[in-house]
Amino acid sequence: MLFAPDTEESLNFVVALANTTPGSSRSGEDELTTVEQLATLLTRFTYTGRIDHDQAELDEVRETRTLLRSVWGLDRDDAVEVVNRMLRDAKALPFLTRHDELDWHMHATSPDAPLAERIRAEVALAFTDVIRMNEMSRLRMCGADDCDGLVLDLSRNGSKRFCTVRCGNRMNMIAFRERKAGA
Repeated sequence: MLFAPDTEESLNFVVALANTTPGSSRSGEDELTTVEQLATLLTRFTYTGRIDHDQAELDEVRETRTLLRSVWGLDRDDAVEVVNRMLRDAKALPFLTRHDELDWHMHATSPDAPLAERIRAEVALAFTDVIRMNEMSRLRMCGADDCDGLVLDLSRNGSKRFCTVRCGNRMNMIAFRERKAGA
């Protein structure tokens, strides 16, 4: 196990959220333009507490998506500055909690805080684990030429290169065709 389960859950959420942009989504469209699309995304991840289901919340989550994508590409020392600011802005007070089917895990804000603020605070906690373990190299961009998807590499040897099997297969097919043409 590389990270605690709640850290992995938060990092996987960042990947899912960030990969709704046109350059990384399956459709090639922005897949986070409606309140309904946000609600669908949230069904895959456990965010308890206040969820307003309105345009203002969607706009804040979209801004958070941009921020989290930018942290993903930072080196360790630069990430620290942004993560500390995210925690400060949320007035984070980390605490352990257990709810629903989840065992003990960290939260950092009140359940009444706006969704985007809770996302930033919880992801900031996950980033602190990544930074402290010196594993920023596990957070990378997709290796496909035409994709800007995020990749969370939890593999044992740290060799994951593509955000999806589809990107990997496409790049493998391109390489195969190039080899075949050169032969």
